[in-house]
Amino acid sequence: MFWAVAGHSQQKAPAYPLITHTPYFSIWSNTDQLNESVTTHWSGTEQALLGVIKVDDRFYRFLGREPQQFAAVVPTSDEQAYTVQYTEQQPGEGWNTPGFDDRSWKTGAAPFSDDRSVAKTYWGSNDLWVRRTFQIERLVDDELYLKINHDDNIDVYLNGTLIYHKTGWVNRMTYLDLNDVLKANLKTGKNLLAVHLRNTAGGRHLDLGISRNVPPPSAEQLLKATQQNATIKAMQTVYDFKAGGVDLKVSFISPLLIKEIDLMARPVSYITYAVKSNDGREHDVKVYLGASSNIAVNEASQEVMANVVNSDRLKMLQTGTTSQPVLAKKGDDLRIDWGYFYVGADKGITTQYITGSPGEGITRFIQKSAAAERSGIRGKNLVLNTVLNLGKVNTGSREQFMLLGYDELYSIQYFHNNLRPWWNKNGGKTFTSVMDEAAVTYKTVMQKVDDFDKVVHADAVRAGGEDYAKLCDLVYRQSIAAHALVESPQKDLLFLSKENFSNGSINTVDLTYPSAPLFLMYNTALQKGMMNGIFYYSESGKWTKPFAAHDLGTYPLANGQTYGEDMPVEEAGNMIILMAAIAKVDGNAAYAKKHWKTLTTWAEYLAKEGFDPANQLCTDDFAGHMARNVNLSAKAIMALRSYAMLADMLGEASTARKYKTLVTPMVSKWMNLANDGDHYTLAFEKKGTWSQKYNLVWDKVLNFNLFPQSVYDKEIRYYLKQQELQPYGLPLDSRKTYTKSDWIMWTATMTNNRSDFEKFIAPLYRYATETKSRVPISDWHETKDGKQVGFQARSVVAGYYMKAFDYKLNNR
Repeated sequence: MFWAVAGHSQQKAPAYPLITHTPYFSIWSNTDQLNESVTTHWSGTEQALLGVIKVDDRFYRFLGREPQQFAAVVPTSDEQAYTVQYTEQQPGEGWNTPGFDDRSWKTGAAPFSDDRSVAKTYWGSNDLWVRRTFQIERLVDDELYLKINHDDNIDVYLNGTLIYHKTGWVNRMTYLDLNDVLKANLKTGKNLLAVHLRNTAGGRHLDLGISRNVPPPSAEQLLKATQQNATIKAMQTVYDFKAGGVDLKVSFISPLLIKEIDLMARPVSYITYAVKSNDGREHDVKVYLGASSNIAVNEASQEVMANVVNSDRLKMLQTGTTSQPVLAKKGDDLRIDWGYFYVGADKGITTQYITGSPGEGITRFIQKSAAAERSGIRGKNLVLNTVLNLGKVNTGSREQFMLLGYDELYSIQYFHNNLRPWWNKNGGKTFTSVMDEAAVTYKTVMQKVDDFDKVVHADAVRAGGEDYAKLCDLVYRQSIAAHALVESPQKDLLFLSKENFSNGSINTVDLTYPSAPLFLMYNTALQKGMMNGIFYYSESGKWTKPFAAHDLGTYPLANGQTYGEDMPVEEAGNMIILMAAIAKVDGNAAYAKKHWKTLTTWAEYLAKEGFDPANQLCTDDFAGHMARNVNLSAKAIMALRSYAMLADMLGEASTARKYKTLVTPMVSKWMNLANDGDHYTLAFEKKGTWSQKYNLVWDKVLNFNLFPQSVYDKEIRYYLKQQELQPYGLPLDSRKTYTKSDWIMWTATMTNNRSDFEKFIAPLYRYATETKSRVPISDWHETKDGKQVGFQARSVVAGYYMKAFDYKLNNR
C-alpha cells in the first residue's frame, strides 16, 4: 500500500465513483469529503453506505452520512390509503380555501395517474383540482416537509395559502423543505391541502402529504475522521484518513478490466481497508459498514426482505424486494427493484447483523450489542451491517476487504427474450459462488487492476498530458458502467448502453458513436457488442428503413426503437464510420464482411441523402432540427470514405473506386458551401454562424487525408478565438454558449501540436474540478459558469479517449 503525503493536493471531481458496474448498480459520493454526504445512485437517489472505524474506544465516521429519516404527519398513499375530492372542470372562486363547498366534486383515491398500473384514480385530462382534508391533533416541533410526487405543473395551497409552485415535474416521491410555510399555516383540528395540477406533456401523476424529519439518535460518541487525500484512478477511488492514532486508507475498487470481459462483467466490487498506527502505539481497530437495502429498490417505500446467506468462506447478507418485479419497468429515472444486493466478508474476522435504520446499526456497533444473525427480516429501509475485526494494529500496515455485489437475475429483455447477465448467461451459477470466487481471487484481481490502471493513465499521459490523463481516469468507470453485458439468443455479445439522465433509451447509436474511442482502443469486442443488436434489428427484418435505427428501445427493454424520430444521416454515418475504425484496429474487415449487405444499403442511402442533409436531427438533438448541417455533411463524407476503405480491405476494388470517386468532389464542394472567411459555417451558405466540426476527426484518425490541412488550421484558430470568451470550454456552436465535452475532445484531437491541444483541455479540466453540479460528470455543460445543462453519468464520456486512440494508431 502507499500512503498520502501530508499536505498533498486532493484530486477533485464533480462526483466520485465508488461502486460502478451497470446502470442499476452504481453508487457515488457527491462531495469532496467522503463523510460529508449520503452516497447516492448516479440518478441522485440516496443509496446509503455508512462507514465507521473504531480505534480503541473512539469511533470515527469516514464514509457517508446518516440519511434523513421521516415520519408521516399526513400520509401519502405509499404509507396509508387516502381519498380526496377532485374535479377536472374549472372550479368556482375560493376552491382552494377551507370553507368551499366541494360536495359536487368526485371522490377518488390517491395516487392519480394516467398509468393504469399505478393509478388508484385514473387521470387523463389536462387539468386536475384536488382538495384533501385532514385532522391534526397536535403540532410538532420537528421540521416539516411537503412529501410529493407530481407531473406536471402544480400549485399547492395549505388552508388557502400558496405554499408550493413549480413549472415542471419531480418524477419521484420527493421531500421538500417547506418547514416555515407549513408551520405558519398548519393548525390543530381540520386542515386543507388544495392542489391545481396541469399536464403539459408526457405523463400525469399526483400524490402528496406532509412528513416530519425524525431527529437521529444521539451520536455524541461518533467523531469525524479527517480526510487527507483522495485519488481517482481508472478502476479505483482511494481515500486517506486520519482517525486518532490510526491512518486509514479506504479503496473502492470496481475491477472493470476492459480486456477481460468475464472479469469485467462480474458485478462485485471490493472495499479495501488498510490501517496502521501513526503515533507509534498499538491500537485495537474494527471497521463497520452499514449498507442500505435501498440499493435494491426503486422507491424507498418498497418492502424488502433481508437474509443471511453464508458460504464456506464468507459471511454474507442479502436483500431484495419482496415483490421482485423482474424487468417490469422501463425508463430513465429508475433504479432496480428486482434481484438481490449482497455484502460479504471473511468469516474468521466478521460480524454481521440486520437493523431497521443506520442509527440502530451504529449504536449496536458502539455498544457491542450485535444480536445473532437472523434471516427473513421484512421491512423498509433496512440496513445490512458488517463489522471487520482488524485486531491489534501497530506501525505495520494491516489490510482487509469487503465485497459488495448485485445479482440482477435477468438484465435485459431483448426482442421479448429475457436475458441473464453475462456472468450467468447459461444460468448455471449461484451468486454466492460468484462472491466466493471474487474473494478467492482478490489478490490476483488487485494486481491486474493496479497494472491496468497504470497502463490507462500512461497511455493518456503520452497522448495528451497529465490533466488529460486525469480526465480519462475519471470517466473510465462511468462509461463502462452505463452498459449492460449480455449474450443474445443468436450467441452474439451485446454491450447495451443506457441513455442516462436523458430519455432512458437502450443501445442508442448516437451514444455508441461518441463512446467508441475507449472501446476501440482496448477491446473491439465490446465495440462490436454495441453494434450487434442494431445489425440484428435490420437483418432480421424488424427494422426496414434504409438507414440504421436510433435505438433498440427503452432500458432495460430492447424490443425495438422507441425514440419518436429517426436520425437518418446521423445513425447510418455512425455505424459505417465505426465499422471502418474496428477494421483499422483489427487489421481486417471480417466483421464488415458479415454485415456487408446492410452496410451497403446504408452507404447507398448516404450517397443520395448525406452530403446536403435535409431538415433533421443529429446526435445533438437537444439543439433542434437543422437542414444543411455542415458537421452532419462531414459525417456523411467520412462514412462514404469509410465504406470505400472497407471495400478495399474486402477486395471489392470497383466498389472502392466508385465511392472514392464519389467522395473526392464532395470535399471541395463542402469547403465552398461552408466557407465564411476565417471559418466554416454551421449550415451551408448560412453566413455568420459556426460550429465544431468534430466529425472531421476521422479524416485524421483513419488517415483519409481528404481535407487539406488549411481547413483544420482555419477552424482551430477560430475555435480558440471563440473559446477565449468563456472560462469553461468551447461552445458547441454559434446558437448557444453550452457545450458537449466529448465533442471538444474530438475537436482538440484535430490540432497538430500539443500546445493547441492543451489549450482545449485546460478549460475542460477547470470545468471538471470547479463545477457546482455535483453529479457523475455531465457531458453537456454551460461554458459561462461550468454548470450542468443536462445529462449525467452517460457513456459518451468515453469519447474523451479520442486523443489517446489517435496516439495509439498514429503515434502523434
